[in-house]
Amino acid sequence: MTRMLIVGPQGSGKGTQAKMISENLGITAIATGDIFRANIKGETELGKEAKKYVDAGDLVPDSLTNRLVEDRLSWDDAADGFLLDGYPRNRTQAATLDEMLSRLGVDLDLVLELTADTEELTQRLKKRAEIEGREDDADENVIRRRLELFESETRPMIDEYKTRGLVKQVDGLGSVEEVNARIMSAIQA
Repeated sequence: MTRMLIVGPQGSGKGTQAKMISENLGITAIATGDIFRANIKGETELGKEAKKYVDAGDLVPDSLTNRLVEDRLSWDDAADGFLLDGYPRNRTQAATLDEMLSRLGVDLDLVLELTADTEELTQRLKKRAEIEGREDDADENVIRRRLELFESETRPMIDEYKTRGLVKQVDGLGSVEEVNARIMSAIQA
């Protein structure tokens, strides 16, 4: 059983790698970005609210995100392990996740951090915008704002997980297969 997080700046390959890790380990990948996009596309009340933040390049507030994640972790397919992608994003959410996991009677096993160069991330996001039609990735100012938010909001959370001995860093540059091989080695180490 593995309960883990995958973290890294936008464009570092978290979503792609999360799917591969999920398949390799037989655990459920839970991506908050996918949950948000599905709600936005479906024009649910949560989606309408989340869209305002996403379109501005801001993060969806913790209160909305926390409710979605706690509900999702209670599903049967997460009982035997999970990989959270996109949550938690900050120390407050990390504390809330600790509370959620405590209520479920489980612990976090690993935090996998994908690292990548800022210029490479910007190019990846622009390419993703073209290929997937992701408007939230097309504007360079929005991209820059999201990368700044990662450093100011998420980096302190990662540092806290490092003090707990949970973080394993993996270089996110290279082919999908090369990065995945490095990830699987890190997980098994």
